[in-house]
Amino acid sequence: MLLSEFNVADASTAASVVRVWADISAWIDAIVAGRPYASVAEIEALAAALAERWSVDDLEAALAHHPRIGERPTAAGAEGDASRREQAAMTTAADEVTARIAVGNAAYEERFGRVFLIRAAGRTPDEILANLERRLTSDPEAETVEATRQLAEIALLRLRGALTDDRMGA
Repeated sequence: MLLSEFNVADASTAASVVRVWADISAWIDAIVAGRPYASVAEIEALAAALAERWSVDDLEAALAHHPRIGERPTAAGAEGDASRREQAAMTTAADEVTARIAVGNAAYEERFGRVFLIRAAGRTPDEILANLERRLTSDPEAETVEATRQLAEIALLRLRGALTDDRMGA
């Protein structure tokens, strides 16, 4: 979507675009209310600054929409499409790595009470597994910070994939 289209879209349409990036109501509202933006870099800077203030409740709300890493995302629409693209590398994972990730997912959910979240885009299955195993040893507070940072990375990656500056699209 061109940034100019996003800037003039009705609030509901703009919110539906932003919701795919991270489903955190106050964040969505602030980004939509900040329009118009002069560049994708400007909206990205605001989105990143707002993400630094995400709470545990914000993280939990957003995680309600994220599939487990290594499982085939089944959600329909833009959010499901984004998850499938981001986890594409998992389709080539060795069976042993996939099995270890599944075991790690279960252990993570037992330990922290939420789905393991990582920016999968740009990472190999082995890197994902290594991060999962490392993070299983984290204390809950540090892990919440890490999960929130990963959510922000995912949101900003999705933002950059969704919006194009008009001069670049011309």
